[in-house]
Amino acid sequence: MSKRVFLIHGWEGNPSSNFLPWMKFNLEEKGYSVSAPAMPDTMNPIMDAWVSKLSYAVGRPDEDCYFVGHSLGCITILRYIETLKPGARVGGAVLVAGFSEDIGYPEISNFLKDKVDWDGIKSHCSKFVCIQSDNDPYVPLKFGEIFKEKLSAEVVVKHNMGHFNIEELPEALVAVLRISNPANQPKSNPKV
Repeated sequence: MSKRVFLIHGWEGNPSSNFLPWMKFNLEEKGYSVSAPAMPDTMNPIMDAWVSKLSYAVGRPDEDCYFVGHSLGCITILRYIETLKPGARVGGAVLVAGFSEDIGYPEISNFLKDKVDWDGIKSHCSKFVCIQSDNDPYVPLKFGEIFKEKLSAEVVVKHNMGHFNIEELPEALVAVLRISNPANQPKSNPKV
């Protein structure tokens, strides 16, 4: 079975948003099976509906499942991992511009009404990479430190990248390649 990667877009986004199509193309070129589900009601997102959609897309989770989330997609991934049955494991997650507490938008506060079950998440997944920008207008850098403390995440801080509304994100590709194949860790950004 090939390694599967699930790309989860953010609020008001879709599978063609930002760097996700580039990620999908590059991962498929490297032999990964990639799914980028369109999350429901993206203008008025409801956590239960998004987590259910991701759960349906994944089917049976295993250690060959990896996740890349952008913004609201990150907390969706974490909430999904919380729902896994005891003993279930997934391979890892790359969280781009992710957050785990209210960032001031009532439209998405339903994702954050309950505290994150960090211990539960760590029981299902042990590889996390958090990618942040030092000038993100929506997501403060403190979330990188939270992910580092709570999930032992590797934190990558990029300069002047805003909210990562960009077409390519080599750091996310490198992170997926590294966490999904530790024996073959790329040392620098891939040439694509």
